[in-house]
Amino acid sequence: MKTFISLIITVGLMLSQAAMAANPTIGILVFDGVLTSDVTAPLEVFGVASRKTWFSDYRVITISVNDQSHITTEEGLGLKADTWIGAHPDVDVLLVPSSYTMEPLLENTDLIRFIKTTGAKAQWMASNCSGAFLLAKAGLLDGKKATTWAGGEPDLKSQFSKVDVQFDTNVVVDGNIITSNGSLVSYQAALVLLSKIASPSKAQEVSEAIQYQRFSQAAF
Repeated sequence: MKTFISLIITVGLMLSQAAMAANPTIGILVFDGVLTSDVTAPLEVFGVASRKTWFSDYRVITISVNDQSHITTEEGLGLKADTWIGAHPDVDVLLVPSSYTMEPLLENTDLIRFIKTTGAKAQWMASNCSGAFLLAKAGLLDGKKATTWAGGEPDLKSQFSKVDVQFDTNVVVDGNIITSNGSLVSYQAALVLLSKIASPSKAQEVSEAIQYQRFSQAAF
């Protein structure tokens, strides 16, 4: 009897894990010094979307660059990390944010390897602000149109000559990669990404829920 009960519990756990694994997952990289809005904007957009029946099967997780459960943003906001890159989380979408100091991130071979490996199988890759430099470092922007923070385009162009850098453009979509200026544009970029994952009309629903049009008429 005990063996039978144990078998039922084991099968139940396996089914539960399988169901969780089947849920589409959006991963957002986080690290100490990350710019707050690069993370909180997509968290809000996808959080609101997840309350809709058409997006309720999606889950959003935060992925720390280092093995730590909490990080502190540049502006002092504490955020919980759900996992870290060393656990090799499997995601359908990966969003790469930015920092005022990108050098340690660009020199982190484990991080670049994770971005490159994820980019080879993810449905969508996205970046806000100088997160585009990390995508470029991983070779994901070679031959593609991309942008970065407003004013940082010349640096991206000079450091990564294979990238077709777009100037004075809020959001750029090329294939399955979306890059943006970051900051407040992170909202627009998240809505663009949502429109690609779901549909423009579904993104419009979320846009209205968060009152996006109150401050911007930029298309998504």
